[in-house]
Amino acid sequence: MVATIRYEDIVKVPKALLHDHLDGGLRPATIVDLAAEVGHELPTTDPEALGRWFVDAADSGSLERYLETFAHTVSVMQTPPALRRVARECALDLAADGVVYAEVRFAPEQHLEQDLSLDEVVEAVLAGFAEGTAQAVEAGLTIRVGTLLTAMRHAARSQEIAELAVRHRDAGVVGFDIAGAEAGFPPTRHLDAFEYLQRENFHFTIHAGEAFGLPSIWQAIQWCGADRLGHGVRIIDDIAPDGALGRLAAYVRDKRIPLELCPSSNVQTGAVASIADHPIGLLRDLRFRATVNTDNRLMSGTSMSREMALLVETFGYGWKELQWFTINAMKSAFIPFDERLRIIDEVIKPGYAKLLA
Repeated sequence: MVATIRYEDIVKVPKALLHDHLDGGLRPATIVDLAAEVGHELPTTDPEALGRWFVDAADSGSLERYLETFAHTVSVMQTPPALRRVARECALDLAADGVVYAEVRFAPEQHLEQDLSLDEVVEAVLAGFAEGTAQAVEAGLTIRVGTLLTAMRHAARSQEIAELAVRHRDAGVVGFDIAGAEAGFPPTRHLDAFEYLQRENFHFTIHAGEAFGLPSIWQAIQWCGADRLGHGVRIIDDIAPDGALGRLAAYVRDKRIPLELCPSSNVQTGAVASIADHPIGLLRDLRFRATVNTDNRLMSGTSMSREMALLVETFGYGWKELQWFTINAMKSAFIPFDERLRIIDEVIKPGYAKLLA
């Protein structure tokens, strides 16, 4: 790592996070506690060993294998108290890592095993985020959490989840997403949901260009109208070795469509071979709207500070570049413009100013 940038200082600077899964960020100790309550069998009940198990299991290089690890986290998130606890701890953990704005996503349809309604699931998570935010403030930390509701792309409930998101838009839900295995499940299968969201003036992002390639990015943007691309890392396939942009890549850059890049996760799922091979360096040089994200903090054994530290170590970035990624993310958030501007001007820029002096 560059000598002038210490990890403890990276933790302290304000960060903005757009792509983080609630069921991919549980504390291992919490999983052990909640599993004991519901009788769910885990690979191990030692929290430290369990944390290592999740990372090892996710290091397969396969998106499908990576997604299998969520069976354990989702299984312990089926009651209002469990959902509130997980959301509360999520807000606290992000705040402790210096995240001042976060959009955390989850799929309500995966939390119905105990006969909760979709609305009850959302209400429990929103309550947990509110509790965590309040506790963070009491500890002298600041964080604003927006919630994204995710529909599973292999299922057929996207319209229902889209309507659910709009129904809770004034209570903390700021956007919509589809997630899950990309191959064989193109975003156009959910076109009705996206058209509904556009009519409702509601924001949405789409997982695209992670395990699949340019066709999924093209569909997400040109057919479905996505505001942002979840991952979008395969846009590199439309950029020549000399940096010349293909028509799709040029469109993405010209339109300032944000890329929710998740370096560690992209390595784990085989989207890229290593952090050094990650196109985030080139995408930054070419001035795409690139952002840095965690994806699943548990499965990647990561945090926003760790992701930034990896970029400092790999690409030699300094505070200027880290601020650039942070402001990119904040510009791309799904909250009103005046709120975004306030966080940039009153929190992010002052937080970096003394380091850039």
